[in-house]
Amino acid sequence: MNIPIYQADAFTGELFQGNPAAVCPLDNWLPDAVLQSIAAENNLSETAFFLPKGPDYQLRWFTPAIEVDLCGHATLATAHVLFEHLGYQEASVNFHCRSGLLSVSREEDHYIMDFPTDIIEPTLAPKVLTEALRATPLEVFAGREDFLIVLGSEAEVAALQPDFRLLRQVKGRGVIVTAPGDAVDFVSRCFFPNAGIDEDPVTGSAHTTLTPYWAERLGKQELTARQISRRGGEIRCTMLGERVALAGKAVTYMEGVIRV
Repeated sequence: MNIPIYQADAFTGELFQGNPAAVCPLDNWLPDAVLQSIAAENNLSETAFFLPKGPDYQLRWFTPAIEVDLCGHATLATAHVLFEHLGYQEASVNFHCRSGLLSVSREEDHYIMDFPTDIIEPTLAPKVLTEALRATPLEVFAGREDFLIVLGSEAEVAALQPDFRLLRQVKGRGVIVTAPGDAVDFVSRCFFPNAGIDEDPVTGSAHTTLTPYWAERLGKQELTARQISRRGGEIRCTMLGERVALAGKAVTYMEGVIRV
């Protein structure tokens, strides 16, 4: 069986930056074990698989280790593949997934994703978490899947060198670390060793957690964000009540065929 595969760098307009995602159009769902094996073979933070569902599409995402409920950069990459390579002509595309209905529209050179927001609650950081980060948080929150750690400055976030062995002992998907940005409203880094990703380059789903926090803290609905991983990437974030619009660019790196 031959399966088309595309690889795109998301949340960037330049190759070799942003977050790379593999995208595989399917005619029918393959066994979960096969999808997981393809994602492990690709060894990217996410591989997206999608197939038609009436006028819309079903969409699933796999890390090298697990299937996840929500992924921003691979959704952006999938929309990019549909618009740029598969002749999609409508103004927006709808995806049905574990997190409900997601939509992506195109505005000039940006893709705008409509996602549900995360709900966070103040909490105490587990001792193993602060030991793993080697940092003292100003605030700690628990979200749907992740801890949100707030530090005082962009320099503190950039300097983090987590102990991933310890971080794997923290329950949940992982941890989002954030602080005010020097040139943007806020910066972040994301560590998900329990999902098979020590540090994710640019994490769209994390911004469903970050945007409500920073919108309330800064008193503004439209924010600029940068994830300051080694590759780095930019996201425009807009609060829409209980949902958030995340906008970013994408660029194609590779087209090919998988033989399964």
